[in-house]
Amino acid sequence: MENNVIEQVFGKNVFNDDVMQAKLPKDVYKSWKKTLETGADLDVEIANVVAHAMKEWALEHGATHYTHWFQPMTGVTAEKHDSFLSPASESKPVLEFSGKELIKGEPDASSFPSGGLRATNEARGYTAWDCTSPAFLQEDAAGVTLCIPTAFCSYTGEALDKKTPLLRSMEAVSKQAVRIIKLFGHEDVTKVSCSVGPEQEYFLVDREKYLQRRDLIFSGRTLFGASAPKGQELDDHYFGAIKERIAAFMKDLNKELWKLGILAKTQHNEVAPAQHEMAPIFSTANIATDHNQMVMEIMKKVAKRHGLECLLHEKPFAGINGSGKHNNWSMVTDTGINLLNPGKKPHENRLFLLFLTAVIKAVDDHAELLRLSASNSGNDHRLGANEAPPAIISIFLGEQLENIVEQIVSGDVSSSIKGSKLDTGVHVLPVLRKDATDRNRTSPFAFTGNKFEFRSLGSSMSIADCNYILNGIVADTLQAFADELEKASDFETATDALIKKTITAHQRIIFNGDGYSEEWVEEAERRGLPNLKTMVDAVPYLVSDQTVEMFERQNILNRAELEARAEVRYENYAKTLNIEAKTMIDMAGKQYIPAVISYVTSLADSINSIKAACGGADISVQEELLTKCSALLAKAQKALVELKTVTAQAAGQEDGAAKAGFFKDVVIEAMNNLRAPIDELEMLVDQDFWPVPSYADLLFEV
Repeated sequence: MENNVIEQVFGKNVFNDDVMQAKLPKDVYKSWKKTLETGADLDVEIANVVAHAMKEWALEHGATHYTHWFQPMTGVTAEKHDSFLSPASESKPVLEFSGKELIKGEPDASSFPSGGLRATNEARGYTAWDCTSPAFLQEDAAGVTLCIPTAFCSYTGEALDKKTPLLRSMEAVSKQAVRIIKLFGHEDVTKVSCSVGPEQEYFLVDREKYLQRRDLIFSGRTLFGASAPKGQELDDHYFGAIKERIAAFMKDLNKELWKLGILAKTQHNEVAPAQHEMAPIFSTANIATDHNQMVMEIMKKVAKRHGLECLLHEKPFAGINGSGKHNNWSMVTDTGINLLNPGKKPHENRLFLLFLTAVIKAVDDHAELLRLSASNSGNDHRLGANEAPPAIISIFLGEQLENIVEQIVSGDVSSSIKGSKLDTGVHVLPVLRKDATDRNRTSPFAFTGNKFEFRSLGSSMSIADCNYILNGIVADTLQAFADELEKASDFETATDALIKKTITAHQRIIFNGDGYSEEWVEEAERRGLPNLKTMVDAVPYLVSDQTVEMFERQNILNRAELEARAEVRYENYAKTLNIEAKTMIDMAGKQYIPAVISYVTSLADSINSIKAACGGADISVQEELLTKCSALLAKAQKALVELKTVTAQAAGQEDGAAKAGFFKDVVIEAMNNLRAPIDELEMLVDQDFWPVPSYADLLFEV
């Protein structure tokens, strides 16, 4: 790869601002920029000119089709391709693309999860161009396709996707944050953007071995599997030298991401064997969300080119760390002020302290919602398992800010702890400047210098949910703050009083200690913090009166849209567990149990042959093994029958919440009961009889 490959390829497949300046007439470009900056409706004539320029640019790059690219409530992206062909001429093809086609599309709304918002006979839905996220080119076996990021709504206007509430939340937090900022005299600020950088963890395994595991194919995780002799206990994989095959994948991945203007920055081996991480530079929340969806899709495509399979499930393998996605979030004004930057003297930075206080209050008031935003069936395996933050939501501020909080509560704010110098004791090494605070990887919501890192997300999840929830709860808190402070006769005194009152009331959410400890679980309960252990436990909070009132007040989601999302979550949970249970039934009945029967039959034949040949030979080892395997085989068969029974019972549940609850409480236990004897058998049965690749094969033979 050439030395200047980044400069050569970066953004080449993106219809970005530079391309628009070059392709659009100056007056059209100025009108377009004004539309973006003011949020005004897009003029149809301007849209027609933009559409024509976009089409010409796409054709220059070999595109034949375009698609409205959107993010329904499936959690993945969707697209319907249309060619640029127009029937205007019979003699030769005419390629057209109008402003109307750019602005609006019409997919079938009843075929996507809607939670009851759309019935089967109510099929019409619309995709609406998100002009704040640039169009891009997708290169694959279909050729080159122009992808236009869009929102997706029903015929009656309800949001059917992830993007719409995110865009609404961005407007809400900007509106309320600007009100606060203007009180501090920053009259030049007109907009506040949410800045997001999502770190993405993933596993890579050999694709041929992957295709021999039905559980990986159907559910994305191993539903059976004994631990390999070695796991992650030596800590030798984390940040270790990257294998050649993986490095080749990362090289191609970076190039594909850079073409799309995705600021892929960091790559390394993660803690578990075969686990890796990629991290981008920050973007606005909606672009970061679009980019992260693209990252996950491209990882899958590039992996296949290298004979690999990319696993994005939160817990593909039992007994080793699963994968998460850290959502780094901050607020930045259009004049460049990071509102979560403490500055050199944070105890004197009233603007920072007020926004920090707003985040603390928002997270404490709506901890259940934030927990829900990191919830799916896969992530239930990780949270609270000493490999990810606990399910209990708390905030880590670090020593410096916690000290300031204590000063605020006591009423005497006079100093900030400073970072010191770190002398390594080696003269040839430089003296390092230490940060004013340590980091805490056990915290779900940690302050990391000038942003908050929400560390609970699962690796397969869209970051849209956590960001529209985070934006919404912070916007609502800022609105209450602005309502109070705008009436104050003495702004500084009122602000100081508000900060002290609020932090004192919400200090319980701040915890800098070990989130993995049992002591913290007990302490959190004493503090009254919620401990929602599963997704099913968290979903009811999505439709509580407090949540509905907050989201409606901020014009992000209404009651019907929230109830629909709750129903979709229950439905997705139940369907996912049903697929896993049916896959276990299939594998146990058609692969594992027949393989074990073949083995014990072979063992019994061996015993009989030895007895016939030499009646006095010691065959106690063979007999003990035969007895043990036969007992486990019987146990597995009994568990298989039970899993079939309860899975059928689960299918008969009508209510979404009841069905999800039945899978959580009954079916998962039956699944675990089937897995246990089969995993034990894997350690006993001759590997020549075992029907699928083992953990050792998958994790270490890449």
